[in-house]
Amino acid sequence: MSQARFDVLAVGNAIVDVLSPASDAFLAAEGIAKNAMTLIDEDRARSLYARMQPGKEASGGSAANTVAGVASLGGKAAYIGKVANDQLGEIFTHDIRTIGVHFDTPALQEGPASGRCLINVTPDAARSMCTFLGAAALVTEDDVEAGADALKAAEIIYLEGYLFDREEAKRAYVAAAEMAAAANRRTALTLSDVFCVDRHRASFRHLVANHIDILLANEAELLALYETEDFDTALKAVRQDVAIAAVTRSEKGAVIVAGEETVTVAAEPVSKLVDTTGAGDLFASGFLLGIAQGRPLAEAGKMGAISAAEIISHYGARPDCSLKDLAEEAGIAFE
Repeated sequence: MSQARFDVLAVGNAIVDVLSPASDAFLAAEGIAKNAMTLIDEDRARSLYARMQPGKEASGGSAANTVAGVASLGGKAAYIGKVANDQLGEIFTHDIRTIGVHFDTPALQEGPASGRCLINVTPDAARSMCTFLGAAALVTEDDVEAGADALKAAEIIYLEGYLFDREEAKRAYVAAAEMAAAANRRTALTLSDVFCVDRHRASFRHLVANHIDILLANEAELLALYETEDFDTALKAVRQDVAIAAVTRSEKGAVIVAGEETVTVAAEPVSKLVDTTGAGDLFASGFLLGIAQGRPLAEAGKMGAISAAEIISHYGARPDCSLKDLAEEAGIAFE
């Protein structure tokens, strides 16, 4: 394998997040599914935004948040995602490049606007997301081909499950995985959301079994993937499908399996739980960078836990401080 130019290259929905505080009554009145991601159209996005409380806008998207975390940990990251040639697209492009992530996917010149995710955060820190994908959903094999040089030069290619709603995106993911395999690189997938798994279970199962080396999921997503209510049964199944699986379990931490090996990772303490948006994304940041750097599973898991703990202590899904500094304070050494 040639020397990697990037630790992690991610492919996903390029989204601008709008985060606002909300009550359970507001969610009920608006018909918003709590603690889940619901796809909406552009008209619904405009009307909901008008009724939300003042909030915080920041570039987001699940896999984009992950590579932002990789960069904050001092890793080398790249991203493939689609924005439109509009103001939000310019904001996204500026933000991701400013934090040191390589991003050169051509902007969409005609068609829908750039994507945005309207996130209502209730006092219990649950995040309820209504997403207008717009241009973000239009990633194709052409975009993968355009980013081929960067993709082949990444230790790990990380695919975002949320992007799986269009057949073109599914083909793009298979193309990316095949390109990674041909270059002797590893491919990772996040299942993203239980509703996402329910929509695409058969496609996910095929992708995981045939093209994925590393799977990331939370407990509910893993159970949904294998259609079981028993965690041990799901772990046994995923061991057969992938080389490594990391399963987050909220305050219970995470379980990592690789072959016959099982590693339990404790959740890092958090002084105040503010917003769980991006917890899984940032766990993936630390974990994938650790794996890309050849660290033991337990250490990679701890890097993930540290990154997740930082992100849930404030609003927004991008780090507010250097994750590398936090990791070093916890005793993790970097070259």
